[in-house]
Amino acid sequence: MNARENILARIRARQAKGSAGESAAREAVRAHIAAHPQNARPAVNWEPVARFRSEALKLASTLDEVESMAAVPAAIARYINAQRLPREAVCWEALGSLAWRAAGIEIAMRPARAADLVGITGSFCAIAETGTLMMLSGPQTPSVTSLLPETHIAVVEESRIVPGMEEAWQLMRTEQRQAPRAVHFISGPSRTADIEQTVTLGAHGPYRVHIVLVGQRA
Repeated sequence: MNARENILARIRARQAKGSAGESAAREAVRAHIAAHPQNARPAVNWEPVARFRSEALKLASTLDEVESMAAVPAAIARYINAQRLPREAVCWEALGSLAWRAAGIEIAMRPARAADLVGITGSFCAIAETGTLMMLSGPQTPSVTSLLPETHIAVVEESRIVPGMEEAWQLMRTEQRQAPRAVHFISGPSRTADIEQTVTLGAHGPYRVHIVLVGQRA
């Protein structure tokens, strides 16, 4: 018996629980986890897309809206030009087939590096209640593309906007065979108020988060 087993055996002995009781307790825990019961939550009396827009703007994200994925490169080009940003960007592979060159943007489909200033990604889903993007890490969705560049541009399909965190986790459990190594929640640009309680953007990540909403007719 190793040290861990010895400690657990002593705990069971003090609790006067036999092997049958331990088995029942394990099954109860498994059933609870499988059921994923929700705790009490505020009433969802708002329309998800409209709520996401308003909450994202409160977080200092900026927004643009297009009617189809085909219109995404031109919308991003407008944003890049308005912000006087470089016309080169790193991009997730899922977006690589869009007409970037026609929009005047050169993209590289690879994880971001230290010198990259603009990163373009999709998102697994978006959470209306808080204006948050949910990102799952993976070979085709590298986290650094949204975390390392000074400007993060996220393409979000309105059909992937869910009411709350509970629905976001449920969607992940439904669509993913296994949990990713990392799940990131992005709520506007990186910020801190550690120094003299003055809010500073870009402290631990992007200075800018720009979201392009793609309509459900896409």
